Amino acid sequence: MEVPKDLRYTIEHEWIRVNDGKAVIGITQFAQDQLGDVVFVEMPALDSQITIENTMGVVESVKTVSDLYAPASGKVVAVNTDLETQPELVNSEPYGKGWIIEVELSDPKELESLLTPEQYSKQCEQEQ
Repeated sequence: MEVPKDLRYTIEHEWIRVNDGKAVIGITQFAQDQLGDVVFVEMPALDSQITIENTMGVVESVKTVSDLYAPASGKVVAVNTDLETQPELVNSEPYGKGWIIEVELSDPKELESLLTPEQYSKQCEQEQ
């Protein structure tokens, strides 16, 4: 299972990649494996605020519907509109073209509470 080293993770299987005060958020390979084929992604509106650990959207697959939880707080500055017509990108490229939103972080210190790649790998091993 792929666990990129340049990301931080939530226990709910979201990832976050930070660059210059902005952060791209998506779901992990483990999460999309568990979900199965993704058929719909509900994302927060552009310019809306998300709050750490609160629901920020929904991923619907052929198996189930799962809430997305914000790994950090901030203002949504971009949404991946490709997912509107190609939700399967979440399955095929969870760390690339399958990203969900980009936020302008309101408190970068929140990232300190997230899992490191090593901690996340251990969590996934325990869940399998």
